Amino acid sequence: MSVEPVEDRVFKGIVLMMLAFLVFTGIDTSAKWLVLAGMAPLQVVFVRYAGHAVLSLLLAFPREGRAMFRSRNLKLELLRGFFLLGSTVCNFVAIKYLPLTFTITIFFATPLVVCALSIPLLGERVGPRRWAAICVGFVGVLVAIRPWNGDLHWAILFSLTAVVMASFYFVLTRRLAGVDSAATQQFYCAWLATLLIAPFALMDWSWPADAVSWVPFCLIGFFGWGGHQLLVVAHRCAPASTLSPFIYVQIVYMTASSWIIFHQPPEGRHIAGAAIILCSGLYIWMRERTLQAQA
Repeated sequence: MSVEPVEDRVFKGIVLMMLAFLVFTGIDTSAKWLVLAGMAPLQVVFVRYAGHAVLSLLLAFPREGRAMFRSRNLKLELLRGFFLLGSTVCNFVAIKYLPLTFTITIFFATPLVVCALSIPLLGERVGPRRWAAICVGFVGVLVAIRPWNGDLHWAILFSLTAVVMASFYFVLTRRLAGVDSAATQQFYCAWLATLLIAPFALMDWSWPADAVSWVPFCLIGFFGWGGHQLLVVAHRCAPASTLSPFIYVQIVYMTASSWIIFHQPPEGRHIAGAAIILCSGLYIWMRERTLQAQA
């Protein structure tokens, strides 16, 4: 089994991370569409992971063979898959009741949690400048969304749980970089979720009610596979604490999706918040380039 080594290519990792979250926006957009069209959240979770699982097998098995089933740290792979599944279930339940922009706001607390976890679990050093940039980016999210203006819904608890589980998933992805191949990581996270959720999703199955809904129904699994493929490679190129702030760029992607797909144009505060977020990410990128040049 060929396992790609951990690299020190921060810029490549950042670019792949930004592409990954562009693809991930397709997951949330598809899920929102399907849930609004009448599908149960657990059924949408099953479709998302079943498509991901089939793609990971069809595309990787001819190249990897049975080696893709062999993990050097099976317990960590299963734990990583569990955290990803838990984050997805909680997020899909939340988006049924909360606007996409609100759930994304809560999810953008992830870099703070990842930075905190990367110190004891990964032994990474997170300097005060990076902490400051992460906090500035989160301030930008608050400017864009202003969640304190609305009444808090009980579904916010699912969003907060999704943040914690997603943070553990990102940290474990870095732990497995250079341990298992991208194909092996894809296989276990997708098939574990598919098998665990299948008994609950298939009990009262319902197909898309209209022709348009078949588009996100068919694409959501591809978005899952593509996004996580990019994410795994990104974490092989750069530390988790460096990459995590770049999830903030998803506010730009999600705003565009809400405008184009759900006909909800951005307000001035959204544009201002997005500018702050992008400046935060740009600062981290420039900081990493400077440190690399000095090394």
